[in-house]
Amino acid sequence: MSWIDEIPEAARLYLDQHRLDEVECVIADLPGIARGKAVPAAKWERQQFFHLPNSIFFQTITGDWGEAAGPEGFVEPDMVLRPDLATTTAAPWAADGTLQVIHDAYDQKGRPVGCSPRNVLKRVVDLYKAEGWTPVIAPEMEFYLVGRNVDPAKAIEPMLGRTGRPAAARQAYSMTAVDEYGPVIDDIYEYAEIQGFEIDGITQEGGAGQLEINLRHGDPVKLADEVFFFKRLIREAALKHDCFATFMAKPIEGEPGSAMHVHHSIIDAKGRNLFTGPQGGETDAFFNFIGGLQEHMPSVIAMIAPYVNSFRRYVRDHAAPINLEWGRDNRTTGIRVPISPPQARRVENRLAGMDCNPYLCIAASLACGYLGMKNEIWPDKRFRGDAYEAADEIPQGLYAALDLFDSAKELHEVLGPEFVRVYSIVKRAEYNEFLQVISPWERQHLLLNV
Repeated sequence: MSWIDEIPEAARLYLDQHRLDEVECVIADLPGIARGKAVPAAKWERQQFFHLPNSIFFQTITGDWGEAAGPEGFVEPDMVLRPDLATTTAAPWAADGTLQVIHDAYDQKGRPVGCSPRNVLKRVVDLYKAEGWTPVIAPEMEFYLVGRNVDPAKAIEPMLGRTGRPAAARQAYSMTAVDEYGPVIDDIYEYAEIQGFEIDGITQEGGAGQLEINLRHGDPVKLADEVFFFKRLIREAALKHDCFATFMAKPIEGEPGSAMHVHHSIIDAKGRNLFTGPQGGETDAFFNFIGGLQEHMPSVIAMIAPYVNSFRRYVRDHAAPINLEWGRDNRTTGIRVPISPPQARRVENRLAGMDCNPYLCIAASLACGYLGMKNEIWPDKRFRGDAYEAADEIPQGLYAALDLFDSAKELHEVLGPEFVRVYSIVKRAEYNEFLQVISPWERQHLLLNV
């Protein structure tokens, strides 16, 4: 059987219209950056795998390295990267016919590499499957379209819309605001269609030039793949129209942050929603899942808010949660139960920033819910009213979050000890890099005053 028979229909349709010139063999590193190799089509058809050094998972967002190689030292042994042909999709912005294929990482003995983000998510999903459970998720992606920013010393500004004016803030759900950057959105839709991705909706959010894209619910690994691909797709659509797309958690001072809300439900072995009982009521599993999020989410904040900038989003009364209260149809709580019919009952985690690695974010959220159901953790009483009036429950900064992450031994077994070891080392190295940079605030207020 030809490899073409194993790829999705959208990719086959693309090949019907384009001569294949190149295949991009990619894998997500810890920040979620695509690493890999571009391979000529003729070579791709002959190869079953390729190699990359394991050090790609030790790299910080700046390109420096964490000392995470282990006792063997920093010798950078090769991993074996094997394609998951079900992920094959077009790169429609490329000048020549190009496909992208996500790969999974194995060591030279054929064992999954524990610090590969996609493998971390697969590990958590497998724990669900061992219980006869199938997790279903739906991500919501928020991001900003901003003016081209080529000088890091300059503040980020909203893009200019078709009227020639900067995109306006405080226009949530405005169709007129969406029309301001219609050409970018048109290309996002076109690229998504060519790649075989289904968008459930695009809306204007509260920030200047801030949009939200909702994806259809489905398998966690498949949806994480789509978010991984979508980040590149959106960036390419923006560049085509002389602007930038940014997924920073808090790119513009005074504007709301960008989140990746994740909706969860669980299907049992008979195809029924585990959160809904025979009479349509809420089950113990539903409450235990929420209890698991409340109990364990502080310990994985370092995975869903992975940078110093991430914590600028958790601001009282600024459209991001500050605690782990849960409520029904309440967008001020960190854990929300949306309005839905019983068969579609789900739990929304509103804590993650859009700067997260989608594989690690979804893995972290599912891991917390899994422990809640396994250990029968019951949540606090449902919160009524404005949750911003309740106490803060989120670690104050990345270093505090990493301390909680390091001490969460039960979660380590769910996520994988090797991942936990590497992630902590790399993120602490990244934080130490940040401490070497002197900010404009420090120069303005400390230079002549202290």
